[in-house]
Amino acid sequence: MKIEHLADNKNLLPIIAKWYYEEWGYLNKEMTLDKEIENLQAYLNKGKIPLIMLAIDEGELLGAAQLKYHEMSIYPDKTHWLGGVYVSKKHRGKGIAQQIILDLIRVAKKMNIKTLYLQTENIGGGLYSQMGWTPIEQVNYHGIDVLVMEKNIKV
Repeated sequence: MKIEHLADNKNLLPIIAKWYYEEWGYLNKEMTLDKEIENLQAYLNKGKIPLIMLAIDEGELLGAAQLKYHEMSIYPDKTHWLGGVYVSKKHRGKGIAQQIILDLIRVAKKMNIKTLYLQTENIGGGLYSQMGWTPIEQVNYHGIDVLVMEKNIKV
C-alpha cells in the first residue's frame, strides 16, 4: 500500500466524490455528486492546503483523508483540520485510516503546522483517541452530535 496525493491521481477524484457524497451529502440538501466533484478540484494540491492523501494498493483506491482549513465555522480560531477520512467498506478494519492519518500528520509537520483538529461522530473518539488525539468538547453541529478533538504535532 502506498500513500499518495490526489494531485498525482486526479483520475480517482470521481470515486472520492462518490464516497463523500454517499457518506455526508445528506448534510447539505443542495449538494449533488457533480457539486462534490467540483468542490474536490480545490484539493488537487501538493505542499499547500487543501489537499487529499490517498491509500492505494496495486492501483485500487482504498481510502482518503483531507488536510484543510476551518472545517467548523463555530471555531474560527482553529485553523488546520483533518477531515474526510474515509476507507472503502471492503477494506475497513485493516489499519488503512491510521496510515493515511499518519502520513497527513507528516505532511502537516512539513508545513510547520503545530496543531490539527477534527470532528467525529464517534463520541468516544475511537481510532483518534487511540492515536493520541485529545477531546476538546462535544457539540451539536448541523444537527449532529460530534466530538471535537485536537492533536499537537510538534514540528
